[in-house]
Amino acid sequence: MDTRGRGPPREPGLAVHNVHIGRWLSPFFLTCTIYFLLWNPEDPPSPLHALVKCLPVLSLAVCLRALSPSRSYTALVQGALLCSAVGDICLIWPDAFLYGMVAFATAHLLYLATFGFSPLQPATLLPVALACIPYYGLLLPHLPPDKALPVAAYALLLAAVLWRGLVWGGSAGLGALLFTISDAVLAWDAFAQPLPHAHLVVMTTYYAAQALITLSAISGPRHKRN
Repeated sequence: MDTRGRGPPREPGLAVHNVHIGRWLSPFFLTCTIYFLLWNPEDPPSPLHALVKCLPVLSLAVCLRALSPSRSYTALVQGALLCSAVGDICLIWPDAFLYGMVAFATAHLLYLATFGFSPLQPATLLPVALACIPYYGLLLPHLPPDKALPVAAYALLLAAVLWRGLVWGGSAGLGALLFTISDAVLAWDAFAQPLPHAHLVVMTTYYAAQALITLSAISGPRHKRN
């Protein structure tokens, strides 16, 4: 019997599942494309701009609802996505910056609840601290006095999410890392020094982070919880 050119047996169920996920993710990619095509740094803030900006994240919430409707951590991630959409809207207007920070802090609390604290793996916290503490030390002198404490609290929460995301592993870890990079670039560009192509970097890493964390919720937890 000639078996040349034949690979391992295929899993049709898995292939169909992946196609199903891809179909539900297509609105996310479409709305991301629309955002980057329509975004113009010279345009004034507007409700339309806010809607276009938050549509990719809202589409992820719908995708998650369709693909994983009955899991407890699905509800947490959905809540985080909706809070992120509120933050996206607030950050369109500079005067609403602190409101946006509160919305994203709430989203990170929900992500933290999703990732949990079991297994603890404190060793993973060390490289996170070694990266985040010096960065905040460099950023602190550039912060307005009224924003130093809120930004510090937000940075601490973001570092905790990065730590737990890395422990969770897989796409959640990469998503948490990209979220941290996105916020770090955003903060440096806003408070310390304008960076070339900062908005493109911030939004690309941000949308990718949200998509990866959403995929981690669809696939389920990688660690057992006590």
